[in-house]
Amino acid sequence: MENIRIKLRKTEDKSYDIVIEEGVLKQIPSKIKKAGLGHRFAIITDSTVESLYGTQLSEEFIKNNLANKVITFPAGEQNKNRDTKAWIEDQMLLNKFGRDSVVIAFGGGVVGDIAGYVAATYTRGLPYVQIPTTLVACVDSSIGGKTAVDTEHGKNLIGAFHQPWAVYIDVNTLLTLNDKEIREGLAEVIKYGVISDDELFSFLEENMYLIFSYDKKALTHIIKRGCEIKADVVEKDEKESNLRKILNFGHTIGHAVENLSQYKISHGEAISIGMVAEGKLAVEMGLWKEGELNQLVSLIKKAGLPTQIPDYMNIGDIIAAMKLDKKSRSGQIEMVLPKRIGEMASIDENYGIKIEESLIEKML
Repeated sequence: MENIRIKLRKTEDKSYDIVIEEGVLKQIPSKIKKAGLGHRFAIITDSTVESLYGTQLSEEFIKNNLANKVITFPAGEQNKNRDTKAWIEDQMLLNKFGRDSVVIAFGGGVVGDIAGYVAATYTRGLPYVQIPTTLVACVDSSIGGKTAVDTEHGKNLIGAFHQPWAVYIDVNTLLTLNDKEIREGLAEVIKYGVISDDELFSFLEENMYLIFSYDKKALTHIIKRGCEIKADVVEKDEKESNLRKILNFGHTIGHAVENLSQYKISHGEAISIGMVAEGKLAVEMGLWKEGELNQLVSLIKKAGLPTQIPDYMNIGDIIAAMKLDKKSRSGQIEMVLPKRIGEMASIDENYGIKIEESLIEKML
């Protein structure tokens, strides 16, 4: 037998900055130019963000003598799919984007996920920059390098880990959001409070009115804290081998609910429903106190988010959808569950806790 070994072991620094600054949107092209990141820029966005800021950002690139093309797809989770990704790639090919190009992911979580996935695969990988414009994208989806599209079988099942070159957050872009979009992001911020920071949880209990008043100081505070928590987790566990699983609190049941509703229930609404349902399981298993679950339910209601799985959903269908979730192992459902507000439970040092179907049926 002949054996040839290819030695590819290497150390790679994928560190990047999250810049939170009012008015930073106009400064991004000059910052990128100084860094010499690339020569052509594909600004990928959706129809909503393009109508608000697309021309503005493109003109800033032009002012800095940076060639760019705005590529816009219809807004909505239903468009985060393989067909949209292929269409974006075709637009880039038609416009002759090469390996010296950079992808700019400009929008909410749907845009960030699909543009990041395009960047991960186009010409076998391009650098990309995240410019999140929704609260949920600012605190969650723009950070950590998870990129993906949805399929009819579930959310985010096809994708890649691909870290951005930088994340730029301009709190002014949040001022155009409506209350529903603010609630979307609050579901993820509430999650951060449960999994890692009881002080953040208390801040939300006491200052929810400031957030819905679009108070920039309050918005900046929850964005900064959310980014810090996610950054700390991702630094310790980039590929979700264990610790990073805690970021999925509420997402196992939540993704199933979202998928079964055919995305009529939004991501934030589904995650809030999932957190309550998974919290009930934690209480039933003796991992969490009922009083803290009640605190969570109260805070979710204060944010104007739902707490109950819709009556029209069949429990068997929810369980079947959870089995297809990427967090399942050998067809057995795994969840991450709270120990107290600010800390997650682990069994044998593993945060992914296997849940029996019979218990899920009983609780749901």
